[in-house]
Amino acid sequence: MRQKETLLSPRHPLRQVVRARHEVAHVLEQHWQAVEKHAGINSWQLRTLGAIMRCRTAAMGGHVDACPDCGSLRISYNSCRNRHCPKCQGRKREEWIRAREAELLPVPYFHLVFTLPDALHPLALLQPKHVYDTLFEAAWETLLAFARDPKHLGARPGMVAVLHTWGQTLSLHPHLHCIVPGGGLSKSGRWKGARGKGRFLFPVKAMSLVFRAKYVEKLKERLPELDRSLVDALFHKQWVVYAKRPFAGPESVVEYLGR
Repeated sequence: MRQKETLLSPRHPLRQVVRARHEVAHVLEQHWQAVEKHAGINSWQLRTLGAIMRCRTAAMGGHVDACPDCGSLRISYNSCRNRHCPKCQGRKREEWIRAREAELLPVPYFHLVFTLPDALHPLALLQPKHVYDTLFEAAWETLLAFARDPKHLGARPGMVAVLHTWGQTLSLHPHLHCIVPGGGLSKSGRWKGARGKGRFLFPVKAMSLVFRAKYVEKLKERLPELDRSLVDALFHKQWVVYAKRPFAGPESVVEYLGR
């Protein structure tokens, strides 16, 4: 069940949005006993889910606001302030979006996505910090290698990257969304635009090969005990790097990543 609600936004004077009538907290409340007994949920995740379920309810306590003129009272329940809570992060999300939009330059931008193959999914669950830190580093160094090459650009690029660990079907799908300007700064500090008048950045097939090599190399440095069969499986997998210029402009990508 969904209901339509009209919201006013500083970036969109009048915007029609559709909000779900039932929230994540409602689902957690109805199935909390099963959540607590679930073998795949650790104690940290359980505390996070509990905070989301109790957020802005009587369980969190509250405060009373009184109008000195009319004497009317309004009871407000406290927020959990957990960084994963969809209720608490609305204001911070809008602040992040506005800050990133303010940083955008009047140049073409590209939306890049670096995706890890499914062979790494078990390791991502066991060693998430190593797997995801390596993803950030390998993606940046891949972009840097192509941008610094005079054959492709010959300049230092920039990048805003946001990690997504789950896909639309709520299955594990680690990938890195990146907003990359179509150009960079030369050694003299002057702007140098990408070739093709901003219609093309770097060859994605070549980027995919370099990204795979850099990722596996860095992961082996972090995890020297990495199983050889996993390394072989990673090199037999076809890695994918997506790089396209967004049709609706970089603001649409910033808005998407903000969500």
